[in-house]
Amino acid sequence: MNFNNPYQSYSHQNIWEGIKSSFKEGSNLSRLIYINLGVFILVKIAAVVAFLFGLAPSEGNFVLNWLMLPADTSVLLFRPWTVFTYMFLHEGFLHILFNMLYLYWFGKIFLSFLDQKKLLSVYLLGGLTGASIFVFAFNIFPVFADRLAYSVALGASASVMAVVFATVSYSPNYIVNLVFIGPVKIKYIALVFILLDVIQLPQGNAGGHLAHFGGAFYGWFFINQLQKGRDVSLGFNQMMDTVFSWFTSKKKMKVTHKRKKTGDDRAYNKAKKQKQESLNVILEKISKSGYDSLSKEEKEILFKSSND
Repeated sequence: MNFNNPYQSYSHQNIWEGIKSSFKEGSNLSRLIYINLGVFILVKIAAVVAFLFGLAPSEGNFVLNWLMLPADTSVLLFRPWTVFTYMFLHEGFLHILFNMLYLYWFGKIFLSFLDQKKLLSVYLLGGLTGASIFVFAFNIFPVFADRLAYSVALGASASVMAVVFATVSYSPNYIVNLVFIGPVKIKYIALVFILLDVIQLPQGNAGGHLAHFGGAFYGWFFINQLQKGRDVSLGFNQMMDTVFSWFTSKKKMKVTHKRKKTGDDRAYNKAKKQKQESLNVILEKISKSGYDSLSKEEKEILFKSSND
């Protein structure tokens, strides 16, 4: 007798296809969350397999060992990829839960002002800055000398802090509603984050808190330079575009013929220019007076432009 459910494989296929479609067509924010969740699940599966084969705990964490960022530069020299992999790595459920919640909340606000490519660069470069601060501090300050050989960093916290502080630096007076508290300006949330890191620095996980400082600094620095007309992530974005192009199929060349501009073309270009000028005025207003200073119409224009 066959008890196989004919709909089971179809349902699983639909779920998998839905995930792939969501990853492919979604925003960089959703992709970052998917990657973090995927790595978390793979690490947990590896731990289960190690347990079933009776491996020791240290052997069971072989995936973690090869993806975590070591503080010891003599080890890091042979694991250079860890400066990237550590920022997608989480060991505990609560660790990844809170990191992904903060990334989602502040990432959504970030994308209401800036584009997808900038979000990705802030996440990655913020994580790299956090890694640099972590490694530098553990190799310079005497207090860490006895822990240098076995200290490692993992987690998206530095990258998330970069997104948080970039968002706060761009629009410090943006208001969110917190449960049990009510409306709060995000600059005060960021202040609480950084104060907690300072207070907890001597109490344990000093490496994690130092990495947070690095991420927060990069988020602030990126926006500070952007408001001066300099995009410090431009070179990095060009490099990432080149890397991504290696993994994407090239479209066939399409031959087009130029035609003379018509009255409709000129009207379209004029409208497009006026729209960009209006958007520039709104962004300038935000940088000076904050998001709350916008009128309802201006907020609608900003929202529509972010979805174009």
